Amino acid sequence: MTDHDFVLREAFDQARRFLAGLRERPVGGRASLEELRAALGGPLPEEGVDPRRVVEELARGAERGLVASAGPRYFGFVVGGSLPAALGADWLASAWDQNGGLYVLAPAAAVVEDVATTWLLDLLGLPKGCSVGFVTGCQMANYTGLIAARHAVLRREGWDVEEAGLRNAPPVHVVVGAQVHVTVLTALRMLGLGSRDVTRVDADDQGRMRPDALHRVVGALDGPLIVCAQAGDVNSGAFDPFVEILDLLRGRNAWLHVDGAFGLWAAASPERRHMLKGVEGADSWATDAHKWLNVPYDCGLAIVKDPAAHRAPFAAGAAYLVQTQGPERDPHDFTPEFSRRARGFAVYAALRSLGRRGVADLVERLCLRARQMADRLGRDSDVRILNDVVLNQVLVRFEAPAGDADGFTRAVIARVQRDGTCWLGGTRWRGQQAMRVSVSNWSTTEEDIDRSADAILAAARAESDIQGRS
Repeated sequence: MTDHDFVLREAFDQARRFLAGLRERPVGGRASLEELRAALGGPLPEEGVDPRRVVEELARGAERGLVASAGPRYFGFVVGGSLPAALGADWLASAWDQNGGLYVLAPAAAVVEDVATTWLLDLLGLPKGCSVGFVTGCQMANYTGLIAARHAVLRREGWDVEEAGLRNAPPVHVVVGAQVHVTVLTALRMLGLGSRDVTRVDADDQGRMRPDALHRVVGALDGPLIVCAQAGDVNSGAFDPFVEILDLLRGRNAWLHVDGAFGLWAAASPERRHMLKGVEGADSWATDAHKWLNVPYDCGLAIVKDPAAHRAPFAAGAAYLVQTQGPERDPHDFTPEFSRRARGFAVYAALRSLGRRGVADLVERLCLRARQMADRLGRDSDVRILNDVVLNQVLVRFEAPAGDADGFTRAVIARVQRDGTCWLGGTRWRGQQAMRVSVSNWSTTEEDIDRSADAILAAARAESDIQGRS
């Protein structure tokens, strides 16, 4: 046996034990910061340690600090698990250790991305000619879509931002919805467009951008314009009205970017795709494969209708590089990274293992599980469901014995997290504290929802008893 054999066997055994216990382990992390530092810290050894021992001791030291976010009852944030085929392909990607940036470095990785791109565009109902960059997550997918937007709207004004920079460039107006995700604002900061001067558009009671408010905002602006819309509000799951937005932008030097971190996958479901009507008319889209497609972290997808605008900010050459001159594609031309992991293998494996019907079923099934959670919790007279459950997001608020519903809701969330049956977090929604339930793991069953709902209601009763006695 080779040195790799012993280490990989140890890693496989540790991973298998973790996955075998995933369904029943407490969902949240159980170790304190001090405990983890004691288990994993200490001075760097003078002499190297046997690789197999390193893997075994890493697994043992990390055990109590691992969150079961890959499991079926993790509902905090929109975090998918890993489909078996995607996990297997991701292990192969690590073993193959391909640099996914250049075709000459990883021909198979580049071709797999091309194939997966064709499948993705078809599945999501987006134009065939779009280019796709495989990035780390939706943060960088938003950045990539918006840097293409910056290039395009300034180019139409006769300004080459890649060469001349922003110092004397025509001002670019950026318009977002009131519920814009923080990653869009971070992307704008990285692009030099800033977040202070971004114009926010009022939203309705579900977080959707109001067309009448957008009309007023857009009408007052002149010059290059970037509008950022949402497919799947991070709290409510609601979708912005894409048809109306596109109508308002027609005839303008404007670019519509859609942040669809998880909601864009609704296009794969015949039951849900109507909520995305008009989205194909946008100029760029951002989504995560490690959310609803359930591939391992990290994998985001930046999709741009105009490949030239997509490529312009990133394409770079050097004398030492062997770059393609024919039909081959250098993936680094479409991402902020030059050297990078070959993420396309896991996406390819997930799509092929599910097929078109499997992706549709995955989306629809988890929407039904979210509806099940809302129905179970909503039967309790002290529980309010705050959103229309149209996708996989449920917002929950608890009435308090003493009248402080914000404090009581926070206390219930904390108690649920300590209990460990499931894990979920909190958010602010329309000025109120809420519990946020995100259902996005392929392995979540009806039983998992019932078990989790029982634990949530039990936590609310226990907290009510404590507050009622005080």
